Amino acid sequence: MRRGTLPDVSSTDNPGNGVQQAAPPIAETPETIAPEAEPTPGSPDAVTPAAGTPEAPTPADAALADPTDGAPAPVPTPPAPAPTPSAPVPTPSAPAHVPTPGTPPVEAVVSDPSQWGRVDEEGTVYVRTADGERAVGSWQAGDAEAGLAHYGRRYDDLATEVALLEARLKAHTGNPGEIKSKAQELAASLPTAAAVGDLDGLAARARAMVEAAESATAEFRAEKAAARAAQIARKEALAAEAEQIGAESTAWKAAGDRLKAIVEEWKTIRGIDRKTDEALWARFAAARDAFGRRRGTHFAQLDAQRGEARAAKQELIKEAQRLATSTDWGATSAAMRSLMDRWKAVPRTGRDGDDDLWKQFRAAQDVFFTARTEQDKARNAEETANQQAKEELLAEAEKVDPSKDLRGAQNALRKIQERYDAIGHVPRGVMRQLEDRMQAVEQKVRGAADAGRVRTAPENPMVASMRAAVTKAEEQLAKAEAAGDARRIDEAKANLATRQEWLAEAEKSARR
Repeated sequence: MRRGTLPDVSSTDNPGNGVQQAAPPIAETPETIAPEAEPTPGSPDAVTPAAGTPEAPTPADAALADPTDGAPAPVPTPPAPAPTPSAPVPTPSAPAHVPTPGTPPVEAVVSDPSQWGRVDEEGTVYVRTADGERAVGSWQAGDAEAGLAHYGRRYDDLATEVALLEARLKAHTGNPGEIKSKAQELAASLPTAAAVGDLDGLAARARAMVEAAESATAEFRAEKAAARAAQIARKEALAAEAEQIGAESTAWKAAGDRLKAIVEEWKTIRGIDRKTDEALWARFAAARDAFGRRRGTHFAQLDAQRGEARAAKQELIKEAQRLATSTDWGATSAAMRSLMDRWKAVPRTGRDGDDDLWKQFRAAQDVFFTARTEQDKARNAEETANQQAKEELLAEAEKVDPSKDLRGAQNALRKIQERYDAIGHVPRGVMRQLEDRMQAVEQKVRGAADAGRVRTAPENPMVASMRAAVTKAEEQLAKAEAAGDARRIDEAKANLATRQEWLAEAEKSARR
């Protein structure tokens, strides 16, 4: 007869909804015989060489499922056993119980059936209980010792099954409700079991296990409820986080990555009923969809803004290209600076596109500013030459000696001044220095003339006024040239020429 282990069919969670699935138990119904019925060799309860010895249930036949609700599955009736030889069946040594994963280890029980039963001369097998002897079957397949051993092994199988249930209950490796149900079945079947052994003690153990399983069932259900509540709380927290992201977050990349991470974490949370799980998933999915819509709207608006920015910058490029060939240096410089300010106010169009547009815009400005730089270099060279020419004239004027020939000195100075005024602009930095040197020569000659007169009349107020006006006009011209404003330069030049003419007329009138 096969002996083995009692596998544990532990509960598993459905990844979709957390509902536990259970496999139905498989067990054999022990062969029984009514105490008052005397078995005969031809009866179904008799064990004869022709009929064979029915195989007793093994520990492997007592597999228990672990459903959530604890309801026991139906116990199917095994097929008819194969016949065994009529020779006596030796009692094998009891191997150590090797548990399947999740099942606590249990040593197979090996009892001494001679202490609990006997076989009479007709082959009837009896077991002793607290209520007296009870016939459990008939043995016609060999000597009495073999028959007693056969029914003893049936008891050992029942005892092993009880021990395994006790171990599982103690180790909390199963559904206490299912263990209770199985223990009740065993307790109810033991008074009529076709086995020889301490059936009363085994029944007491089964009944005690029923009572222990009742309290364990409540604890088990509380633990399951607490575990389910914890898992629900985890998913509720994830759903709430997703809802906040969906409603508020604008960190599009980081928030999108976090939602992906939530999905992966969500998959690891099990043990929740389908209805609750689907409701929580609906919340998360709605939040994720809301985030996706907001992100899509944001990038759509961003694309539209970039399109508008591109169009605006292309217009600025066209304006810069139109101004690039202008030689109105002052006005165009101001216009180019204005275009730069407008460019800075326009949003970016994206890294690549914006860089290309900037290169076009800058190229147009570079054309103008390069041309202006070249013009400035030419003007600076001309002004430097003018400075040199004026310095030569000033050196010549400073040699004039009015003390020897006043009139000759005056005539010489007038000619030098005409040549001096005919020379163009000089660098602004030396303009005042040159004018001061010329005025010093004029003052020397004028002082010599005044010294030759008996009476010296004060300077004509009109001449002094015109001289101040000419000085002011020169300063305005210098400022206009510094600004590079062609319009202001032209106006300043015209104003200076007018003031100089007025000064000349005033000086002529004063000499008369």
